[in-house]
Amino acid sequence: MTTVYFDSAVNETTRRALLYAGDIFVYSPRPSTLALIDFARELIDEGFAPHDAETAQYEMSVDKFVEIFAPLKPRFIHHPKTKALLRNVVAALGCDLDETHLDVPRLRGVTSDKYLTAGVGYAFPAHRDTWWAAPMAQLNWWLPITTLASESTMAFHPGYWTTPISNGSEEFNYYEYNSSGRKDAAKYITADLRKQPGPRQPMELDPQIRIVCPIGGVILFSGAQMHSTVPNTSGRTRFSIDFRTVARTDLEVGSGAPNVDTFSQGTSLRDFVRGSDGAPMPDDIVARYDSGDKPEGAMLVFKPPVTA
Repeated sequence: MTTVYFDSAVNETTRRALLYAGDIFVYSPRPSTLALIDFARELIDEGFAPHDAETAQYEMSVDKFVEIFAPLKPRFIHHPKTKALLRNVVAALGCDLDETHLDVPRLRGVTSDKYLTAGVGYAFPAHRDTWWAAPMAQLNWWLPITTLASESTMAFHPGYWTTPISNGSEEFNYYEYNSSGRKDAAKYITADLRKQPGPRQPMELDPQIRIVCPIGGVILFSGAQMHSTVPNTSGRTRFSIDFRTVARTDLEVGSGAPNVDTFSQGTSLRDFVRGSDGAPMPDDIVARYDSGDKPEGAMLVFKPPVTA
């Protein structure tokens, strides 16, 4: 059974335990989330001007859309304002910034009716983030920048919480992916040929849970939760922000969601920094979760390209 908690007042320790058990938390917009959303929307509108970003796909070629959107993503990540706004979101929802480590926020754009399905507009099929070498204690935060509809949100597939499927994670090396797959995303426009985990067998995606929250709302769930991008048929491009957190104490004691089908090599833990001061994840914790090969020249920590 999966429970969806709306504006729950449980403390953060209890919330993490419930998330590790497969539950989902949803929060209403609040000043901290709206400030982050407004800033992201400002960058998006500036990039697509004079077009409306949500309908720009009808007014330009796919190549032109990618030319505009691809540099917006690292610009949002690297902007000095983004980190402060992100910390405010996490703190406002009860996290201790000395205990909580964050990765960088991703800016997503999912166009309508299969206009752009690869690279910077890749719509993920059903997956767990843990297939990409994420720790079982990872929590995912997802915030819509634009108005959501059932036809443009994401879906959760709780029937797979304890049901394994073949997914190719045993062939996935996180450090190789940092060096090529993530770095080269903008090169893929008509087809996404990056070597990534994904379902290797038919899946029954129903019953599914689709959550439609207001702009600036938060959907919080475990990185082990099976979820997918709903094929967008809303007629408008959906923009969103997502990022991830881990609690250091949970990593130290091995708490987290159950691992039912993840066998990837490497770990994404080096991507996380302490919320209070940006300090890196301690080496001894990283070593505890690291595994597999580190190919020569591979990128242990992904560094998004810096744009003007």
